[in-house]
Amino acid sequence: WRDDLVVFLLGCSFSFENALIREGIALRHLEQRKNVAMYKTNLACHSAGCLRGNMVVSMRPIKASDVVRAVEITARYPRVHGTPVHVGFPQGLGITDLSKPDFGDPVPLMDDELPVFWACGVTPQYIAELSKLPFCITHSPGKMLVTDLRNEEFA
Repeated sequence: WRDDLVVFLLGCSFSFENALIREGIALRHLEQRKNVAMYKTNLACHSAGCLRGNMVVSMRPIKASDVVRAVEITARYPRVHGTPVHVGFPQGLGITDLSKPDFGDPVPLMDDELPVFWACGVTPQYIAELSKLPFCITHSPGKMLVTDLRNEEFA
């Protein structure tokens, strides 16, 4: 550790997945034993010093009839990404092909599903890479800090 290092603890969208499942919303990436699909977007983040870049989002196919409930459920978790940043029309985020995520695994949409996009904790790694930081310690997608805090404590 050095005196000039800074630590950021970020919430993760994985934290609200149990709440979605408890409420009967299927998450096919889990059913298929895949990591969630993550995409680089055209949504600019607020810059801070030399750090600048666009948001990375995670995508979960959600039945169209369940999207409103998924938004309501995840809204209870503002510290772990909260509500989706975008629903449907991936091109609006600059995503041209859902079958080719930048991180994670592709999960194809079924006819009755919409792609639902949440802010993703991979954003800082992507911005650190774009900003060409000389040194950075970070997590790998899907493998983040684990604590003894329960997800409900963040609701």
